[in-house]
Amino acid sequence: MLGIEELYRRYRDDVYRYLAALTHDPILAEDLLSETFLCAVQKAGTFRGQSSEKTWLFGIARNLWLQSLRKNRPTVEYNDLLGLYVEDRVGEAYDFRQLAGRVAQLLDALPERERTIVQLRAQGLPYEEIAARCGIRAGSARVIEYRVRQSLKETLRKEGYL
Repeated sequence: MLGIEELYRRYRDDVYRYLAALTHDPILAEDLLSETFLCAVQKAGTFRGQSSEKTWLFGIARNLWLQSLRKNRPTVEYNDLLGLYVEDRVGEAYDFRQLAGRVAQLLDALPERERTIVQLRAQGLPYEEIAARCGIRAGSARVIEYRVRQSLKETLRKEGYL
C-alpha cells in the first residue's frame, strides 16, 4: 500500500468530488475528506489489498457520509441508502436518483420476505437482527440478501444503470 501522503495526493480530488456529489455541500465534503484520510491512517493496517486503494477510500468516505447523515438527520432518505446498497462502484451510475427509483421498483416486485431482508440490510441492520425479525437463521438472511443483491445488480447492468 502507498504511504498516506501519496494516497492523499493521488486520490484527494476523486474522494472530494465523490463526497461533494453525496453531500451537495462543499464545506461538509471538505470535513468528510479530512475524516476519510484520518480514518485511513488509523485503519491502514487493516487494508488487505482485496480492492483497490481508491475503492477502499471511497468505502471509508461513504461510511463517514452515512454516519454524518444519521447524526444530522434523524431519518436518512431511504432512496439514498438503496442506491448505495446496490452500487459497489460509486460514481459510475449516470443518474443516482433514476437509479434509486429503479431499485425501489425492483424491490417492490420482490416477495415480501426478500424485500424486507434487503430493506433492513440497506438500513444497516446486522444479519442477526434481520434473522430475528424475519424468523430465519442469520446465514439464511445473508444468502437471501446476497442473491437478491446480485440479481438487482444484474438487472441494473442489463438496463444500463450500472
